[in-house]
Amino acid sequence: MQIVCLDLEGVLVPEIWIEFSKRTAIPELSRTTRDEPDYDKLMRGRIEILERNKLKLSDIQAVIAQMGPLPGAPEFVAWLRERFQVVILSDTFYEFAMPLMRQLGWPTLFCHRLEADASGRVVNYHLRMPDQKRASVAAFKAINFRTIAAGDSYNDTSMLKEADAGIFFRPPVNVIAKFPQFPVTRDYGELQAAILEASARIAEVAETP
Repeated sequence: MQIVCLDLEGVLVPEIWIEFSKRTAIPELSRTTRDEPDYDKLMRGRIEILERNKLKLSDIQAVIAQMGPLPGAPEFVAWLRERFQVVILSDTFYEFAMPLMRQLGWPTLFCHRLEADASGRVVNYHLRMPDQKRASVAAFKAINFRTIAAGDSYNDTSMLKEADAGIFFRPPVNVIAKFPQFPVTRDYGELQAAILEASARIAEVAETP
């Protein structure tokens, strides 16, 4: 049995922080894991910016409520779930993602949690575990699943390396340059073809005595 592990933001839905940056006209909030590989540094910076601008969790959720998946994403997820087990491995937060999961047909999601105080100020974030994308793929492999992973950013590369096959989807040029070993896809048709090719290759290897 094979599992396909997908990143969420940039692969199935728009980057939430970029959308929020546009709505609030705060360009510093547009930085993502495409720009900053140190996730803790990125999140601490975001929380500080929210505090400085007196923005609350509810303000971010109001923007998310007006967002939807990327064009073609629900159909891609439906196609994928007919053929594979599918798990979304994301560095977003449950407090952000659930409305978007509804629009994607409720695929399984592993991500993190935000901490807000009584007034709704974001005061901290809590990782499900360090490097949870890579650890999840390793755990699937440990229980005898073959894995294919797709993502677009620095924080996806550890799971792409851990998987039996790793694929980039619309990555920026700086990420491509640093990790040239992964094939690059630019639309869902290309991603479907790359997943099917990887699946056939993995199955062939598994059957080789």
